[in-house]
Amino acid sequence: MAHHRIIAALAAIGLALPAAAQTIEPIAPAPEQDSYSPGRALVADFDKIVSPNGVQESFIATLGGARQYVSVRGADRRNPILLYIHGGPASVELPISWSFQRPWEDAFTVVQWDQRAAGKSFTLNDPEAMRPTLTPDRYRDDAIELIELLRKRYGKRRIFVLGHSWGSAVGLAVAAKRPDLLYAYVGMGQLIDFQQNETQSYAQVLAQAKTDHNDQAVKELEGIAPYPAPDHLDLAKTGIERKWSVYYGGLGYNRRDSDYYIHIGRLSPEYGLADRKAWDASSDFTMSTMWPKLATLSFENLRTLNVPVILFLGRHDTTTPPQIAADWLARLKAPSKRIVWFERSAHLPMIEEPGHAFEALLHDVRPLAGKDLPPS
Repeated sequence: MAHHRIIAALAAIGLALPAAAQTIEPIAPAPEQDSYSPGRALVADFDKIVSPNGVQESFIATLGGARQYVSVRGADRRNPILLYIHGGPASVELPISWSFQRPWEDAFTVVQWDQRAAGKSFTLNDPEAMRPTLTPDRYRDDAIELIELLRKRYGKRRIFVLGHSWGSAVGLAVAAKRPDLLYAYVGMGQLIDFQQNETQSYAQVLAQAKTDHNDQAVKELEGIAPYPAPDHLDLAKTGIERKWSVYYGGLGYNRRDSDYYIHIGRLSPEYGLADRKAWDASSDFTMSTMWPKLATLSFENLRTLNVPVILFLGRHDTTTPPQIAADWLARLKAPSKRIVWFERSAHLPMIEEPGHAFEALLHDVRPLAGKDLPPS
């Protein structure tokens, strides 16, 4: 969904197997020095995994012919793996993850992955060679390849997948195609149907602007009508809609902008100045390529999943209005399903209610690993 450039301007025990080693390039991330370097050094030291059976590594994996950056962190290799699939497209959340992820790492081995042509992966391949490969199916298949790699590398039968925003479309597609790889699927800010999503978001934001007697917002929003156009998503119009969605708290509840969210990436131990520039460039490149392709993307006809499903939904989210996902889940047949509502959140529950998010992961998600859980 809304990538960070649009929002800002407008708003996982096991040894590596030989087969896996052939697709992995080990790296030692060392962001260049800039004014944020002292802060990054403090965060890196504070967040360092020091437990004897822990894992803290980054590497480049070749997925679908494209080199992509992967970060893996956890306090105990015996824990189940949780693959976090970021939003956007290209709104990487690895640079943000230090602010909320550390408690998760006591219960899971958490994998952050910069998708093709996103963030640190952007400079690993020729962008123009990537452009024709940027399709929903390719992102899904990249994720499946990564899961297979993680299973081999860390000796796991299955893993958890958490998809956020755009990443929830990727994650849900993985759950539909390869449920055998997953303990459960977790959707946060779940996307079900792009046309419904944009239609409801626009209507809600316009109504808020009118109630607020915000003449500028009403003029700008009415100026992009009809939004969205049938079978077409216009990125410039989406930018205007997101500007006011963010202003009215549809990204962060009771927040007028997204600076607090985006700027914490400057203290990420894995992201230096060059990485942040790649983040910006990849957002512009990927959104302009992908957004028009998403107009007809829908999971409305997905009525059965052979894997447990848990949705983390922010009550005040207008980036991905939650009732669409709630209604879809009510129709879905699955081994188990539930919604965890975040009453003081919009689109970013992991940031807005970090304690509640960790509690839900610990009590509603992790037990689904069942007999594969290590002894306590």
